[in-house]
Amino acid sequence: MTTLSLISGNCGRRNRGEDHGSELLRRFSGKDLFASDLLRISFRRGDGIWSKDLEGHRIRNRNKFHVTAKIKKGKQYDYPWPHDIDPNISSGHLSYLSHFKPLTEKPKQVTLPFEKPLVDLEKKITEIRRMADETGLDFSDQIAALENKYQQALKDLYKHLTPIQRLSIARHPNRPTVLDHILNITEKWVELHGDRAGYDDPAIVTGIGSMDEKSYMFIGHQKGRNTKENIARNFAMPTPHGYRKALRMMKYADHHGFPIITFVDTPGAFADLKSEELGQGEAIAHNLRTMFGLKVPVVTVVTGEGGSGGALAIACSNKLFMLENSAFYVASPEACAAILWKSSQAAPKAAEKLRITAQEHYRLKIADGVIPEPLGGAHVDPAWTSQQIKITITQAIKELENMNTEELLQHRRLKFRSIGGFQEGFPVEPKRKRNMKPSEVNMPKAADIELEIENLKKKILEAKGPSDPITTQAIEKLKKDVDKEMTNAFISMGLQEKLESVKLELSKASKDTSSQPLNRNLKEKVDKIMQEFNHNLSQPGAYLGLKQKLEKLNLVSRLIEKEERKQKLKAEINQKVPAELKEKMELLKNAEEKISKGEPVDKELMEEVEAVKKELVEVLKSANLDVVGVTKKNAVTAPPELKEKIEKVNTEIYEEIERVINEAGISGRIEELKAGIAKGSSSEDIEKAEAKIKEDILATLDVEALKEKAKSLTVELDLPEETVAEGEISAENGKF
Repeated sequence: MTTLSLISGNCGRRNRGEDHGSELLRRFSGKDLFASDLLRISFRRGDGIWSKDLEGHRIRNRNKFHVTAKIKKGKQYDYPWPHDIDPNISSGHLSYLSHFKPLTEKPKQVTLPFEKPLVDLEKKITEIRRMADETGLDFSDQIAALENKYQQALKDLYKHLTPIQRLSIARHPNRPTVLDHILNITEKWVELHGDRAGYDDPAIVTGIGSMDEKSYMFIGHQKGRNTKENIARNFAMPTPHGYRKALRMMKYADHHGFPIITFVDTPGAFADLKSEELGQGEAIAHNLRTMFGLKVPVVTVVTGEGGSGGALAIACSNKLFMLENSAFYVASPEACAAILWKSSQAAPKAAEKLRITAQEHYRLKIADGVIPEPLGGAHVDPAWTSQQIKITITQAIKELENMNTEELLQHRRLKFRSIGGFQEGFPVEPKRKRNMKPSEVNMPKAADIELEIENLKKKILEAKGPSDPITTQAIEKLKKDVDKEMTNAFISMGLQEKLESVKLELSKASKDTSSQPLNRNLKEKVDKIMQEFNHNLSQPGAYLGLKQKLEKLNLVSRLIEKEERKQKLKAEINQKVPAELKEKMELLKNAEEKISKGEPVDKELMEEVEAVKKELVEVLKSANLDVVGVTKKNAVTAPPELKEKIEKVNTEIYEEIERVINEAGISGRIEELKAGIAKGSSSEDIEKAEAKIKEDILATLDVEALKEKAKSLTVELDLPEETVAEGEISAENGKF
């Protein structure tokens, strides 16, 4: 292109015989050029050469004006469309309006970790087939049997995939992108660009395409097929410009009546500083609000992973479908594991708890259907997967087109209202608290754990021995819980791989040198792992459940050890005590029973009891046992008439409390308290209500009269010292 440049200088005036005019550019081929002759110069546009010889002229007058002109050949503007556009194009897509081109090189095959065993098996089958061809022998039956087993193993593997394995398939580098699916299912396709605010985000693609001679607006997240494309597409993480571009296309589709098809495949919205400054949250929120007011059918297909609000910003649709190995989540399993378990290595556990798979979403009625994929994932046969998507979309659009505008908007609104179990038209209980915090009433408290420990301790002490079935069952359950908690703790601390390697080395070392001591290097590794584990465990607020169970298990172990020693000591004493002394001990027991009942004991029996005690002490000393002392047992039992008085006083106290509750109208508040405990009210509210009820009862109750009755009963129970039985021998740790 040829251009003409004119540059003018400032005009000056002659003052006192001096010329103050300024010249900016006045030399051309060594000569001066004046403006009066400039317009009469003719030139050729093609090569920019002057057609007339330029000569220098100078005009000296009051106003001086210099202009220099030059013809330059410019560069033609590089428009995206070709010069020879076919106006009668009937099929295909306008590739010159899209940066998406076919790959020149075939993508490299990527094997996921859980697929490696089957890949190795496939290589071996291929090797066997090659060897059979080389030798010329017929092994077709054997090879066919192996291939059948391989196909069966492949089906079993992909039928029982874990959530984290499905997520790895959704993130597969060779998984077909949104534009791959669009080009496979459309007859015509033109990509539209820009948010009309100065930017075109490549992470979101939009355009108009036709399927079965019907036009649709397509919107989707676009990942790259290699590293270069991923960087250009920002790994399908849109900025606010991308969401505003999608919003603009949605409004166009709503205006022209095009059904909207959205494809979701993004780890989430781009969360850099610039995006936040440009209003990332506002752009997503604007899309969410606008999509619920669109008057055309909206269908969403999750083709890969859908991350949080970045995916939901184009997924507020009438119908939501997910590919078989796709995932939809509010936070990635790695991020969730890092928050909850302080390590991203707990991602498999987080993926299971988050329920991110298509099957879980369909079960929870979030997704309206699951689109099947070929065995191995969508990247195995992208064209077949795209056709399954096309069939699902066309069927959904046919169903939605039968609705009028009001029904369509109501259908979209109710779809999201019903998520979480809410039913339109049914009132919500106003008193029921709906929050994510678990009820404090059902949460284990320190007092409950201590009570459980005491109960277990009591069981152990009351048991006949450590082999008691009830006690053994409780201990085994506790050990299993501790093992499970410790395994989870090792995983969250990132020590699982180290522990497995040490276990493998220990097993090898035990086979090689069963009688020799542990290798020093191996011992250092074990000590280092345990030191790191104990350090992480000792952090305040970390692994509270595991700490409590470990303390409980240590206490139980000590009690069992103590009980075993006690039983062993009893057996030894019984062996060394002669039969005659055992008969005399029966006499001692009978005397103790008489004393406890308050019956009079004659002097001869008491002397005989003392003699039995001395004889027993001598026997214990002969068994090399150190007798430290003799304990006194205050086993006071009230006489029958005193028991009647105690029961009478208790009955009077209960009747008085019942009378106060009925007269003060506290019974209704007690029932409300019981109902609150059953519904799961907070512990603070329960404690306040209990304190208030107790305070009201005490304020109305005649406490002084009840205190007098209890005091008189206590005086009657104060028995003389002669009724106290002495002489019980207690055994503990081998000392008496």
